Amino acid sequence: MNMLREAGATEVHVRISSPPIKNPCFYGIDTSTTSELIASNHSIDEMRDIMGADSLAFLTTEGLKEGIGRSDAMHNCGQCLACFTGEYPTEIYADTLHPHAKV
Repeated sequence: MNMLREAGATEVHVRISSPPIKNPCFYGIDTSTTSELIASNHSIDEMRDIMGADSLAFLTTEGLKEGIGRSDAMHNCGQCLACFTGEYPTEIYADTLHPHAKV
């Protein structure tokens, strides 16, 4: 954001075309812990402040499903949304989600 402001921007508004990724992905994207995900540990306002933006907004999960033509009638709309919702399509063991958890 500093470079934008140095170039003369008086305001910086960030829009992300995805819901915030709050949960680890175990199905192909290499994010295995919540400590790797800023949205897992910070509110949108906190992320905005960390970035130094004037505003920050994300696409909602509902907006994502609508945008790709999926119906809410299907569980997870026929695809995995666990990184956004925390609802995994397979069993995830507690020690996997929380590496320091006692099982």
